[in-house]
Amino acid sequence: MSSADASASAEADSEPWRSEDPVRPTAVRGFGDRVFRWQLTAAGVTVLAIMAAVGVFLLLRATAALKVTGFSFLTTAQWQPDVHHFGIAAVLTGTLLIALVAVAVSFPLALGTALFISDVAPRGLRRTLVAMVDLMAAVPSVVYGLWGLFFLQTHVIGLSRWLSQWLGWIPFLHVDGAQPGEPLASSSVYTASTFVAGLVVALMVAPIQCSVMREVFAQAPVGEREGAYALGATRWGVIRAVVLPYGRGGMIGGTMLGLGRALGETIAVYLIISPVFTIQPHILQTGANSVSSLIALHYGDASDFGMSALMAAGLALFLLTLAVNFTASSVVARSRSGAQSEA
Repeated sequence: MSSADASASAEADSEPWRSEDPVRPTAVRGFGDRVFRWQLTAAGVTVLAIMAAVGVFLLLRATAALKVTGFSFLTTAQWQPDVHHFGIAAVLTGTLLIALVAVAVSFPLALGTALFISDVAPRGLRRTLVAMVDLMAAVPSVVYGLWGLFFLQTHVIGLSRWLSQWLGWIPFLHVDGAQPGEPLASSSVYTASTFVAGLVVALMVAPIQCSVMREVFAQAPVGEREGAYALGATRWGVIRAVVLPYGRGGMIGGTMLGLGRALGETIAVYLIISPVFTIQPHILQTGANSVSSLIALHYGDASDFGMSALMAAGLALFLLTLAVNFTASSVVARSRSGAQSEA
């Protein structure tokens, strides 16, 4: 070995920080840190265990009904479990339609409210608006249901009639038995519909969507906001070029969280709709159904096999809601880091 090689080897041995392998710093955790970490781990495991226990419970109670129906449980519209002829095709379709109507109405409402609170409202008014939005989320669902049944439904008939008259050529806005040209025609064909239930549910899920969107919009980089203003952008220009692109993930996640809530809403929908066990695609027409209202309607008088059928319907709703909420949570979590804007 030459003297040059020997000196280089000695230098490398004496200076280990020059090694090509990265040196990862290790933090010394104290007793309090370890206890806190164990508590968080236990809380997470407990939540997952409870969720798994609910799923296993529903699966075990629904086994008897699922063995009888098999795959037809998803394709049968009638609900007659005592004669082994039942399925969730009608109620699942109604559940999805009510949820879609609710999201279609609540998304622009929540988006506009969140933008106004985060970027337009004065600082003194902002706290009041945040408290009012959060208070809407605390109102019991039965109150929304009674309000929709006795107040909203009578005042929305004119809108339903107008939509049916001018947009009835769209299949889902057509109303069978309606008489658009007769001003004295009965309005009962527009009551207890998917549209009315969707409007009520929209007001129930809008605070959740608004809260998620507001938090994400508030995290938009201040430097990019100021840079946009310095370049001559208007307030709407800053919202369009900085806030909305940054909060795109939060908008999607908040909307899906609201969709998960809308899918499982029970009391408000149960009070408003007129249950039918046929696939009803006309959202303005009387008659609708949902999985949660089906369970609330038949829980008290169900036989043992009928209870198993209701548990099967609950299992389907549980899996659907779980999938929507997990997707929404992943989107929201991803939107909080690495978000970029167009500024």
